[in-house]
Amino acid sequence: MPISSGIKGLQSIKSMQSVVKSGIPNKEDSDFIKLYMLEKERNRLKSEETRMLLRLEIIQGRLKEIQAYYDEKAGEMHVTEPAKKIKKPGKDDRKEWKTMSIDY
Repeated sequence: MPISSGIKGLQSIKSMQSVVKSGIPNKEDSDFIKLYMLEKERNRLKSEETRMLLRLEIIQGRLKEIQAYYDEKAGEMHVTEPAKKIKKPGKDDRKEWKTMSIDY
C-alpha cells in the first residue's frame, strides 16, 4: 500500500540524493574571471579619471578668467570711487519747476 501517493507534494521534497553540489568549493572561484573583471573596472576608472581631469582644467581656467575680471573691475572701481563726490539733496540743490500753460 503506497501511503506516499496520497500526500500532496511529497514528490517535490528534495532529498540529499537529488541535491547536486558543485565540484569546486566556493573559496576556489575562478581567478581568471576576477582578474578580467578587475581589469575592466580599472580601465573604466582610468578613462573616467582622464575625463574628470580634463573637465577640472576647463573649470579652473574659467575660474581664473572670472577672478581676473573681478580684479580688473575692482581696481577700476577703487580708483574712481574717491574722485566721485556724492551729493546729498539739500535745500540749495532743489530743481526748479517749469510751469507751462495748457489751453483747453
